[in-house]
Amino acid sequence: MRFGRIATPEGMAFCVVEGEGENALCRQIEGTPFTEPKFTGKEWKLGDVRLLAPMLPSKIVAIGRNYADHVAEVFQKSAEHLPPTLFLKPPTAVIGPGAAIKIPDFATKVEFEGELALVIGKPCKNVKAEDWKQVVLGFTIINDVSSRDLQFADGQWARAKGIDTFAPLGPWIETDLESIDTSNLPIKAHLTHEGKTETKQDSNSNQMIMNLGEIIEFITASMTLLPGDIICTGSPAGTAAMFPGDFIEIEIPGIGKLGNPVERA
Repeated sequence: MRFGRIATPEGMAFCVVEGEGENALCRQIEGTPFTEPKFTGKEWKLGDVRLLAPMLPSKIVAIGRNYADHVAEVFQKSAEHLPPTLFLKPPTAVIGPGAAIKIPDFATKVEFEGELALVIGKPCKNVKAEDWKQVVLGFTIINDVSSRDLQFADGQWARAKGIDTFAPLGPWIETDLESIDTSNLPIKAHLTHEGKTETKQDSNSNQMIMNLGEIIEFITASMTLLPGDIICTGSPAGTAAMFPGDFIEIEIPGIGKLGNPVERA
């Protein structure tokens, strides 16, 4: 099942998305995706509504340096010397599909990071790695937009990764956990710059240093996760700079595509 959050002529609502393309059907549900969905009877074609970020989390918990090739390209060191680490992105950074990533003047080297994201389905603490599916509502896509100049100048990552609009999220939440082979999942990012589109990231989740269960065990040993919280599972290699006028699209098979234009703030 795919849960989305949409803006309709009647307001914002959660829905179940059925079908593909502009003619996919958005069937409104009562309440939120955390309970068995009850349909209101209202429905719209996807092309007639606007997709919003599928969730507004209390926090975004991200694992950095979880792909060895990305560690090498960004930090110029091996993952053996720079193991995975945790950081937070504020919920105010979240935007939905199609919304603009806005780069402020003080961020001078802004890069995309296309990642698989997990949406937490229930309050949880001290989760064992083998039990991770019991606490996950579903999968979505996140673009962990990062200002590299600020990241290295500050020595910590809150400002570099927490700027407003620096967490595009979507297009929806895929709740069929068994339908996605997370041990062998392609992750791609396509950047359109000056009218030319290039595939920049072209990697696979099999390059992760910590797998999904290990990530959740690692995080919940320290903090409680709440329903709707987002976990970023790490960026593969291939990240590159974005500039106003560009368009970035992250693609993960079985989940969908997340595309956003880039503008000057």
